[in-house]
Amino acid sequence: MLDKKNFYINGAWVKPKSSEEIKVIDPATEENCAVITLGNKADVDIAVNAAKDAYESWAFSSKEERIELLEKLYENYKKRWADIAEAITLEMGAPKDFATKLQAGTGASHIKSFIRYLKNFEFEKPLGEHAPNQRLIYEPKGVCALITPWNWPMNQVCLKVMPAIAAGCTMVLKPSELAPLSSMILAEIIDDVKFPKGVFNLVNGDGATTGDALTSHPDINMISFTGSTRAGALISQNAAKDFKRVSLELGGKGANIIFKDADPEAIERGALRCFRNSGQSCNAPTRMLVEKSMYDEAIERLKKYTENFEVGDPKKEGEHIGPVISETQYNKIQTLIQKGIDEGAKLVAGGTGKPDGLDKGYFVKPTVFADVNNDMDVARTEIFGPVLSVIPFETEEEAIKIANDTAYGLTNYIQTQDSVKVQRVARKLRSGMVDVNGAGIAVDAPFGGFKHSGIGREAGEHGLEEFLEVKAVGGWS
Repeated sequence: MLDKKNFYINGAWVKPKSSEEIKVIDPATEENCAVITLGNKADVDIAVNAAKDAYESWAFSSKEERIELLEKLYENYKKRWADIAEAITLEMGAPKDFATKLQAGTGASHIKSFIRYLKNFEFEKPLGEHAPNQRLIYEPKGVCALITPWNWPMNQVCLKVMPAIAAGCTMVLKPSELAPLSSMILAEIIDDVKFPKGVFNLVNGDGATTGDALTSHPDINMISFTGSTRAGALISQNAAKDFKRVSLELGGKGANIIFKDADPEAIERGALRCFRNSGQSCNAPTRMLVEKSMYDEAIERLKKYTENFEVGDPKKEGEHIGPVISETQYNKIQTLIQKGIDEGAKLVAGGTGKPDGLDKGYFVKPTVFADVNNDMDVARTEIFGPVLSVIPFETEEEAIKIANDTAYGLTNYIQTQDSVKVQRVARKLRSGMVDVNGAGIAVDAPFGGFKHSGIGREAGEHGLEEFLEVKAVGGWS
């Protein structure tokens, strides 16, 4: 079992003040794979003070210095790529190939992207030709609390740490206590690169103690959080007490609207996109809306596809899904699958219990419900497992109404070969992102949502600007 009890504070690995420890569980085996410390208020105070002291100089560091350090970080990240992927497989059960290509790969993509945007970003510029003596100055927001989830650990960490560094902020990162190991490798990389002491700090812990101490700390200027909508609301309450800046990337219940003129792979592609990462993606298309004229055909195809969809050991190669993150998450998913059955949704494939031959580990059967209506819990609750709810519709207007009838608004999906329809429907969907015909969302496109899906945007130029304040100066000469 790995000993990962220390924290990274002020440029060194240090022994925590807290003595409370928890085990990190390998979700594929249900066995302990590492031990970490849960930071307390004293640990948070030390880390925040280190970040606050470092801010005094780092905020005024040159763009060139930050670029140089980030480029070294990128080179070192590539050298540790396999270690990061292996850690992600161990801590959250992402299959080996998926962890290597996508989980670790997205982290690298974001580092590279933020370097590019930093090089081109103007931190000082005139307001416009009409006002030559008016200047806009973009300044770092200050000391940041970065709180990240377990489902895409490196993706979410790099979406916060890299723009914070690029902007000139200092930070305390609290990764999920369920999947902290990959973040600790990133801390090792940052240590190897020799960033100035206190710019980056890592404290492990839970939300109730460590997260609360961070988000309520008077010297934290900004909170960037990715996680549940419930936790996002609590963090917002803490932030409101002293007007901390807040960026929240929360839940989703994406609708995938499949029109009768969709391409031949649309049904199976939609199911794969739902099941991928064991359904543990906030932007997954978990509601499939199918035009009635092709509804019966779609259900048959989904039944065949899902019954042949492989669930297996994450340590082996291949295109399969692994377990969900924890026993708690497994039990939540089982309860909601049973709730769907009780509500009268038609179980097409999957169901409760574990897949055949997988008695150990938190493995979930990929599950499809047909004849769902938008009032059922399986259509309204973010299940965060490989569970797809299929809803029929007759008209374009009805599909849009069903898609928008949710508390969430992160990502919606459209499948049609009619480009005019695409543009018409995309404009009417109340979500931060719309994916058409499997095109995907670019790595540097603004990532974020409407309504209960959060506040602010991550990635690319918009993600960099989340960590900057704008100052107007009149009379500049």
